[in-house]
Amino acid sequence: MDDKNRKTSNLNEHIIQVVKNKHPKTVKQLVELVHQQHPLPQQEIIDHVLHLQKQGKLAFKEESTFIPSSLKSYLSSSHSYWYWTTITLVLATTITAFTIPENAIPIVYARYLLGFIFVLFLPGYSLIKVLFPEKEIDNIERTALSMGTSLAIAPITVLILNYTPWGITTTTITLSLLALTTIFATAAIARTKYT
Repeated sequence: MDDKNRKTSNLNEHIIQVVKNKHPKTVKQLVELVHQQHPLPQQEIIDHVLHLQKQGKLAFKEESTFIPSSLKSYLSSSHSYWYWTTITLVLATTITAFTIPENAIPIVYARYLLGFIFVLFLPGYSLIKVLFPEKEIDNIERTALSMGTSLAIAPITVLILNYTPWGITTTTITLSLLALTTIFATAAIARTKYT
């Protein structure tokens, strides 16, 4: 192996090691880290990085190009899908709870399924979104915390309703959980950073 191929091989190995060990977030950071060990022109390092990418030894994640800068742009962007999904499920559950009777056998199962999601997931999910609006926790943790929190919110809501003049009925429980989930989801939107 000649001297040029050896230098190229060493540089490529070093680039891969820097990516594995130091986890640079951008190509610019990667080039700066490699440049500390190999004082080469930046364009030459970039060429090596691109060559490694073409060989499949490096992969780059593409960042989202659109970052919402206001509440209106956030609500109309794909970043707010969770909010609109939550609101849609809450409203669908409320409508089915009040319109589908218990004896409508085939369609009542949709009411049960929506009710299950409504009681055991959505209130906790909305509250966890308030507490962790960004991606501080991954989806598995968010799901587990959402179910656990919902299992705490629903009984507390029923306990509080017991001491109100309205009492514990399907209507009061549904409307209370509807209000709580909507308030939590809206508060989570307010806490989200747009820029």
